[in-house]
Amino acid sequence: ATQAQASRTRSQTDWERSGAMPGSLAGATPSTTVSVMEERQSNARAQAHSVRQAGPDDAPDVARLLHDFNTEFSEPTPEVAVLSERARALLGNGEMTVLLAGNGPDGLAQLRFRPSVWTGALDAYIEELYVVPDLRGRGIGRALLEAAMETARLRGATHIDLTTGETDTEARRLYESAGFTNREGSPDGPPMLYYEREL
Repeated sequence: ATQAQASRTRSQTDWERSGAMPGSLAGATPSTTVSVMEERQSNARAQAHSVRQAGPDDAPDVARLLHDFNTEFSEPTPEVAVLSERARALLGNGEMTVLLAGNGPDGLAQLRFRPSVWTGALDAYIEELYVVPDLRGRGIGRALLEAAMETARLRGATHIDLTTGETDTEARRLYESAGFTNREGSPDGPPMLYYEREL
């Protein structure tokens, strides 16, 4: 399964409802102007796919999507009811941030945050990124990814990471097009590897 690794949460993401991203073009330098334009383009894509932040009452939809995700990739998963109960608690206490896309909803991005000893700011981890199979290839995944990055920025994160499988070429293409790298130190640095084990 594709596993992705970005509150001062602005309820239901104010930027998504208002159509405005932080920053202004007035008096901006060329580099700032490009950054602000990119943010506005990101916001426009998110709005086109109705990306919003989930609350505790969205737990059943979050659970359904997570269950379908793991089931699709033959990964073990608790029942939807169990996932729903856990998601409600984690969404309620802020331990988990979830963005939902579409009216179904049709996709999600699940984020976790942790403080960094190196920067004193937050690091963000996109734990899951999923779009229902019938609606893939329509930009929903990209809208979720960009909304996840902007949500992380708004929360004060300065670093975001994720993981995915080597053979998941579509996911890798998406992440790399958004500026993610699996090279250490420089574009020609050694590949970074991900390890895990059960405890």
